Amino acid sequence: MKAYERLLKYTEYPTGSDATCPDCPSSPEQLVFGKALAEEMKQIGLTDVTIDENGYVFGTLEANCDEDCPTLGLIAHMDVVRDVPFENVKARVVKNFDGKDIVLNEEKNIVMKAEAFPFMSKYIGKDLIVTDGTTLLGADDKAGIADIMTACERMINDPTIKHGKLRIGFTPDEEIGRGAAAFDVAAFGADYAYTCDGGDVSEVCYETFNAASMNVKVKGFNIHPGAAKNMMKNAALIAMEFDQMLPEFQKPFYTEKYEGFYHLTHMEGTVESAVLNYIIRDHDKGLLGKKKEFAEKIASFLNEKYGQGTVEAKIDYAYRNMKEMITPNMFLIDLPFEALREMGYEPASSPVRGGTDGCTLSFMGLPCPNLGTGGGNCHGVMEYACVQEMDECVELIIKVAQKFAKLKA
Repeated sequence: MKAYERLLKYTEYPTGSDATCPDCPSSPEQLVFGKALAEEMKQIGLTDVTIDENGYVFGTLEANCDEDCPTLGLIAHMDVVRDVPFENVKARVVKNFDGKDIVLNEEKNIVMKAEAFPFMSKYIGKDLIVTDGTTLLGADDKAGIADIMTACERMINDPTIKHGKLRIGFTPDEEIGRGAAAFDVAAFGADYAYTCDGGDVSEVCYETFNAASMNVKVKGFNIHPGAAKNMMKNAALIAMEFDQMLPEFQKPFYTEKYEGFYHLTHMEGTVESAVLNYIIRDHDKGLLGKKKEFAEKIASFLNEKYGQGTVEAKIDYAYRNMKEMITPNMFLIDLPFEALREMGYEPASSPVRGGTDGCTLSFMGLPCPNLGTGGGNCHGVMEYACVQEMDECVELIIKVAQKFAKLKA
């Protein structure tokens, strides 16, 4: 089976993770998908296939070479974001993309405009998987799962492809920052690993954000507006004031490359109470700390202005920049770079303006940079995957496995 065919099948599973649910996995549909993946792993010939109560799916591709080489892990996540409609995905293949606008949904006039995504001109002549414009596709990260599964199937069916022991892992809840929370690194048993989680095939990434979440709660005081002078304290307005005091040019739509941001993801409020939820990101750990301190100073200022206890800003760290753990193991970047050059690509590594399970796993003792999957425009209804690039991602995984087989354990 081709990788894109698997992706089309996987999009039928509505696996949106739910940050409001403390369970693991946070949505039952992920467990359903996990069980289906476990069955498929057995069918293609993987061994030691397990799925635990938290929804983590592990399997093994046994070595077929005589070398005593490190065990390599390949990891992708099963969930998709819930911020965008993710159910009833209607995926289709656009053959021989001509570089022009793609009409996703004629009835609703939803169009993927070429001028909005000029970088997609690189796909001219190739085939793209898209939706009807009313939901995301789920290529983040079901394309990664499809690439890994297809690579394993090819290696199983072609014993001339020599490789060491491979451990396969599919995780829940990555999109809500909990993908590695219950990952049993010891049971997984890999020495090194790669996540396959978004991006061009030519990119091998090992720099990510340092990440934190911020929850701001505002307590107000309501009274009849006719008698409100010097008494009413409008929590919704104070919440707006808090947001307006954050640096304007440190919001996502002003930032790129190594620039960090404050991103307001959710807000609700009345006169009595208001809540703001943010994610805070920076590649530099020190700058992330300064962002935290600045937000706390805003809360302190507003408490002086409106009374102590009015504003509470709770900030929790989520994950760290994996660069710290990958730099001592740069062969993990060198090997796929070599493979990509053999495939005719000029490899690149740019800072990921996000994170992967590999961030946490790297600090848990499993160094884990990221390989591309052939998907793009993730977390939105304009999400797509390129059929031919997914094939190339499969080829890259196989080449990396072959190169690992030549390393000494």
